Amino acid sequence: MTAPDHTLAELLIVACSELYRDNGEIVATGIGPIPRLGASLAKSTHAPELLMTDGEAYLVEDPVPIGPRDYDERKPSGYLPFSRYFDSAVWTGKRHAVVSPIQIDRFGQMNLSYIGGSFEKPKVQMLGARGFPGNTIHHINSMFVPAHSTRIFVPGEVDSVSSVGYNPARRLAGADFSGVDLRFIVTNLCVMDFGGPDHAIRLISLHDGVTVDEVKAATGFELIVDGTPPTTPAPTAEQLEIIARLDPHNIRATVIKGNPSGKRG
Repeated sequence: MTAPDHTLAELLIVACSELYRDNGEIVATGIGPIPRLGASLAKSTHAPELLMTDGEAYLVEDPVPIGPRDYDERKPSGYLPFSRYFDSAVWTGKRHAVVSPIQIDRFGQMNLSYIGGSFEKPKVQMLGARGFPGNTIHHINSMFVPAHSTRIFVPGEVDSVSSVGYNPARRLAGADFSGVDLRFIVTNLCVMDFGGPDHAIRLISLHDGVTVDEVKAATGFELIVDGTPPTTPAPTAEQLEIIARLDPHNIRATVIKGNPSGKRG
């Protein structure tokens, strides 16, 4: 069956929704339009058991559309303000966050702090590590990268290690790393996981029309490829209808430059 016309952003939303398959009853946190819509699509289809907030303080059974909206239309099912978020979700491991760091290295260490220079005098100052260190030792994390390039997927280590990854050289004797659970990376070119040796990043699917060589050229480290990667599943008509309802202002069209089609082949 031929997939209906769709944009690359819509394909990525579906790919992000699959990150939550079989997660169970945990809080789904998608940071940014594509990850947020992916979590909402998952709850609306294959993962109704997911817990989601309205983006503020209330748990909702019906995902709240992104963008301007009438708050009176919310249907709260519980209360989860920021003050309770850590005890209820973060420290207990009952959360799967999809984040977008500025750099990622071969073993999933992420950078959210600075680029170039030194800690004392960075070339470009960013947000800082924020919650990354604690998040990556307590609950599931995946990543979304809208522009796959060697500037994001860097050779060696990231400029500032803002999160705990799988780098064997960073493992301290006697330390407990059992809570580190990095799952997937969705980019504009492919989907990857951490199934390589020592949990190194591995290619698991290619978006329509993308080649292995293209992904390798856009990745600064050696990328593990097992066999011939399958094509990332395209959105169904039903999924596209749900996405349109969850994003009535078409904010998804602004995420990938030029809002390209999801069909390149």
